[in-house]
Amino acid sequence: MSNHPHSVSRFSGLRKFWKPAVATGAGGTSLVIWFEEVIAFATDFIGVILLTVLGGLICLFDNFIFKSRIPRREDLQDIKNKKVKK
Repeated sequence: MSNHPHSVSRFSGLRKFWKPAVATGAGGTSLVIWFEEVIAFATDFIGVILLTVLGGLICLFDNFIFKSRIPRREDLQDIKNKKVKK
């Protein structure tokens, strides 16, 4: 067993991504720009997911609100009976 304490880093995600960002440029500015691109992609992806969820909610809302406009079977039978009586 080792006597060296293992420190838990809060920035384990940064350790994964700093090498590609540094390889594409020189220093901290490229790192910031690279992370900005990753965040922009994530927001676009989240936007597409939310758009599909909101579209589904609108379809459900439309179905519940306008379901009363769909003629029932009894309504159609009443119309047929009225035509026969005349």
